[in-house]
Amino acid sequence: MSKSSVTDLVSGMRDMRWATRPAFVIAIISIAVFAFLSYQVGGDGLAGFDSQILLFFRDPQNLADPMGPEWLEKAILEMTTLGGYPVLITLVTAVVGFLIVSGQYGPAIFTVGAIVSGTMASSMLKHVIDRPRPQVVDHLVHTYTASFPSGHATMSAVVYLTLAVLIVRLSDRFLVRLYVLCAAIFLTFIVGMSRIYLGVHWPSDVLGGWALGVAWASLSWLAVSGLREVRSHER
Repeated sequence: MSKSSVTDLVSGMRDMRWATRPAFVIAIISIAVFAFLSYQVGGDGLAGFDSQILLFFRDPQNLADPMGPEWLEKAILEMTTLGGYPVLITLVTAVVGFLIVSGQYGPAIFTVGAIVSGTMASSMLKHVIDRPRPQVVDHLVHTYTASFPSGHATMSAVVYLTLAVLIVRLSDRFLVRLYVLCAAIFLTFIVGMSRIYLGVHWPSDVLGGWALGVAWASLSWLAVSGLREVRSHER
């Protein structure tokens, strides 16, 4: 692929050079947090912290019963699906389809590349670290993979924040950008918290997933900035 065709991936996106340095700082901090948590998880240094938070969300007399009324448990069971692959794949397909029919082929390809690569990184790290699921409390949903980082937390951050990065780059209106970023952060937060409430992840799994997802979204922003800079020199 030629240089010009590579930069076509970001055609139509805003430069927003003022945000490059903050994005770089956020990426570095997020990577550092993920590295720290990975190290602590390997040495079981967060066991006390993790257990206390998991127990906080359960009835002390019955650890199979989460805190709150029954409707809250049902609501959280619905919310956690927002970070599952069926919902995320449907959402990404809809957004990419919109970009394609709108003639924005570059942003569509870039979005798919960023999210697919983030998915691969999450799966690889989960397999390599291979942390067991928590057994402190009963699981309220079935799980089949390793625990760290939380796949739901990671992928909700990767997908929602990467899509937010895309929309912010395509929109001229400040209120639209602010709303999209806030919505992405909120969705990422509730998905991660739902995994702790349901007892299927240690809190550090969720923190690690958030850190990895934020780092990936920040790197996506920096990739756009780099390609935009190259594109500006080609003209």
